[in-house]
Order: sequence, then C-alpha cells, then structure tokens
Amino acid sequence: MKIAICGSMASAKEMIEAKKNLKKNGVEVHIQHDIEDFAKGEIKNEDKWRKMDFDPFKNYFKIIKKSDAVLVVNIHRKGIKGYIGGNTLIEMAFAHVLDKKIFLLHEIPEVSYKDEIEAMKPIILNGDLSSIKK
Repeated sequence: MKIAICGSMASAKEMIEAKKNLKKNGVEVHIQHDIEDFAKGEIKNEDKWRKMDFDPFKNYFKIIKKSDAVLVVNIHRKGIKGYIGGNTLIEMAFAHVLDKKIFLLHEIPEVSYKDEIEAMKPIILNGDLSSIKK
C-alpha cells in the first residue's frame, strides 16, 4: 500500500512519527518535501510565497494520485481537537475525487466545514495506525 501523509505543518513531528510507524509495517509512505525542515524548526511558517514557489497543491496532487490512500495527521491545534486546515482539506478533496481511501488519525473536528469532511467518508483511526495494512 502507498500512503500520502497530509496535515498541518504544525504536526510535522507527528507526521514523521506516523511515517516511521507505517514503514515498519511495510507501507510505502510519502510526505511533503519540507516536513523534516519544519520538524527541526528550520522553517517556521508556510507563507504564500513558499506556496507560490513550490506550488504544493500541484506537486502533492501528483503524489496523492500515485498513492492508494491519504493519512491525515489531524492533531489538536488552535483549540480544536482533530484540527484540519485549508491545505489539508484541499488534499483530502483531491484524494476523494481520485477515489482514494482517506484515513483520519483522530476524530473529525468541530469546524464549519465538518459536513464536507464527513461527506468524504473518512476512516477514523482513533490514533491507531496498526489498522492500516500494506
């Protein structure tokens, strides 16, 4: 199984940890190219200029297209359990349109676009990556 990991850059460390755990179980995993730099603190924020230079939407769309599923690492952020931000919602929509499985590491957040997330029928893992098999 090939999985593309998605999530807020604030969850960079958690995404790297998820990648390690999935790889131990024989899953091929892809993450954004600069996640390691975010996790180390070498990059502090993801502004529009970085997005315009790298165009993560097009580049990660190509990775999602080649994957079997996406894993959304949706940690507690901004006072919201299971936070899913704008970029991640877009990546989830890509996966949905491409008929890929969508896994959420944690619960669906209480946000104004909760209905849209639920309509994509994500599989909620309740923090347990072991249910994702290769």
